[in-house]
Amino acid sequence: MATIQLKAVLFDFDDTLIDWSGVQLGWREIEAPRLARVLALFEQAGAPAPFPLERLVKRYTRRSREAWIEARATLIAPRMPAILLETLSELGIADAENLADEILAAYDWNVVPGTVVFPDVPPMLRQLRSAGLKLGIVTNSSQPMALRDAELRGHGLIEYFPDCRLAAADVGYLKPHRRIFEAALERLGAEAHETIFIGDSPSADIAGALGIGMRAIQRVTYRSLAVVDDEDAFASLHSLAELPAILDVWHPDWRDG
Repeated sequence: MATIQLKAVLFDFDDTLIDWSGVQLGWREIEAPRLARVLALFEQAGAPAPFPLERLVKRYTRRSREAWIEARATLIAPRMPAILLETLSELGIADAENLADEILAAYDWNVVPGTVVFPDVPPMLRQLRSAGLKLGIVTNSSQPMALRDAELRGHGLIEYFPDCRLAAADVGYLKPHRRIFEAALERLGAEAHETIFIGDSPSADIAGALGIGMRAIQRVTYRSLAVVDDEDAFASLHSLAELPAILDVWHPDWRDG
């Protein structure tokens, strides 16, 4: 039986490439300074918002939570920009949608304080890239990658993913829906059996990747428990330093470039 050539490796983002275990702030505290900049945008234009920042933070985070509850039931991805604009409109800013670009620029999503790159990530990305493999990101994020790219730049990772950076908000579906995986494969120009997916969530990452015909590797973190390995299609690891040994079994010639 001919060996299948490995062409691409896809990664989840949060808690796979980026470690969130050091984040001390609650979600409202993370959002407050960003939403304060949005309110300042209207004040600078001479039209002060008819509500305090605390009310915006409370309403926006509640809307976001409700959107995620619905999304997990339907796998239809929530979109953070739409949630923010709808919240502003609900609170009385009539022209919010007409100012969408300015609002998102003021919101200025960036690196979340306390997040860091897992130390095993950069050396492994360099090794995979030097082997000629295409690399991509598929994340269950309500922020489009146009916003999350700021995190990749801030963490020094964007250069490794020139061809495929996809958020659920961009595609319209959450993992494990097959469409988000299909969109990534299309961008990479690879078939499912030529691609491996690495992520921390058994239900979203592993089940979704296996369901479309990829092999999958679970990154076991403080938030997740390892599920039982299947040597033909699934493995788990605690550090990406363990990845070459897994690839040696599945794709013996992967190092050949």
